[in-house]
Amino acid sequence: MEKIKKNFGFGCMRLPMKDGEVDIEQTCQMVDAFLENGFNYFDTAHGYIGERSEKALKTCLTSRYPRDRYILTDKLTTHYFNKEEDIRPLFESQLEACGVDYFDFYLMHAQGKGNFEHFKKCHAYETALKFKEEGKIRHFGISFHDKADVLEQILTEYPQVEVVQIQFNYLDYDDPAVESRKVYEVCRKYNKPVIVMEPVKGGNLVNLPEKAQAVLDELHGGSNASYAIRFAAGFEGILMVLSGMSSMEQMEDNISYMKDFKPLSEEELAAIHKVTDIYHNMNLIPCTACRYCTDGCPKHISIPDLFAIMNTKQIHHDWNADYYYNNVHTGNGKGKASDCIKCGKCERVCPQHLPIRTLLEDVAKEFEK
Repeated sequence: MEKIKKNFGFGCMRLPMKDGEVDIEQTCQMVDAFLENGFNYFDTAHGYIGERSEKALKTCLTSRYPRDRYILTDKLTTHYFNKEEDIRPLFESQLEACGVDYFDFYLMHAQGKGNFEHFKKCHAYETALKFKEEGKIRHFGISFHDKADVLEQILTEYPQVEVVQIQFNYLDYDDPAVESRKVYEVCRKYNKPVIVMEPVKGGNLVNLPEKAQAVLDELHGGSNASYAIRFAAGFEGILMVLSGMSSMEQMEDNISYMKDFKPLSEEELAAIHKVTDIYHNMNLIPCTACRYCTDGCPKHISIPDLFAIMNTKQIHHDWNADYYYNNVHTGNGKGKASDCIKCGKCERVCPQHLPIRTLLEDVAKEFEK
């Protein structure tokens, strides 16, 4: 892990888009700025942006810079393999899509109680360790979305895991549904370096409710994202904090405070705690818009968008939310909340373990009166 230059990484799940495709010109500019400022860690997965992320990195990064200029992480995702024999061809296709001969990190993706048995049955961990022996990956790890006891089980069964990527932000820190703090403590117990994903919780900690925004405004300091990312980066054992940047403006903002990183002050931490209390009292849907739920939805319901609109109405109490709700599904083949057939596919892949079917009922009651 000696090649990593700084503790801030470019998450490539939310690249800038233009006309339904990755905006290559802007992504190239972002890659250039990232590298020019001394950062070098990039994170992708085969399914990101409808299988466009890896190819975009080949175009914008790996074909334009020598291999020693960057660290590249990719992942093995559940629904791309049904048996052990599927894994190697998939892995080779990922190398090809990214335009590299090896990955610096290769992670078993979104591990939890629901899919760990599938990975075990298909000997996925063992296969990835073979890739390491062959020099096709440098470091082997997992990304994790579940409770602390499940992580403890995985690290006990597979001590070869070198690094753990976890969801970690100030809103989830003591949330019983996510257990960020407890999961982090398990990583520390087993001496595993931590990679942080969702430090701004899919943008939820950027677009704050008015009362929460007022708290951070009193600091007269940085952006909302800066407090969230610096919170995550300030803990011991944090190897990397990822930010899913989707514009040059976001890139420049993140670089401004991570180039010369300083942990949150006591005053800033106190403000963060106030913001957390405000959020918890609002009972918002804690969706991060990862969009895993939309891939297999038979009714093509844009679940994260509907949840975001529901939260907007909860925060602002205005008619605009109703207008946007109709826009999401009118004339574009997307289903309404009430179209849900309750098959449960969405809930099985949700990293936040949300009761999506029940929440869609709530959305339908609110917007389809």
